[in-house]
Amino acid sequence: MRRTALGALLALLVAGCGAGSAVNNLGTVVKGAKGATTQVSATGGERFSLAVADNPSVGDSWTLVAVPDANVASFISKERRTEGDGPGAGGTSYFVFNAKHPGATEIKLYNCWRCGQSKTPTTEESKQQSGEAIFELTVK
Repeated sequence: MRRTALGALLALLVAGCGAGSAVNNLGTVVKGAKGATTQVSATGGERFSLAVADNPSVGDSWTLVAVPDANVASFISKERRTEGDGPGAGGTSYFVFNAKHPGATEIKLYNCWRCGQSKTPTTEESKQQSGEAIFELTVK
């Protein structure tokens, strides 16, 4: 009896884990890039993700600058997917949101390149490689 209960609990825990990710459904994915402004259109209730190329092994560190207008969209989580199994494999960071009510807001993501714990560029090279990806969201 005890072994069966333990097995059932283990099965539930494994089933709840989606490849190490908190969110399995990224919704509609919109790609952006450092130095670019990207238009995003969504309808109320729609899940969407803002995606940026990411490789922490070379110094990338993407963050959400500030949450968008909470009446227009709500932030769910940041997810990362790699493009390979080897050390140093690049990938993509996804910032997942739910569109809420009609309106417009701007969402900024910032890549602080090789900043470490400081969250601000510490060298001239870091300043040159760091930058924002801007997404202009309209919810219909």
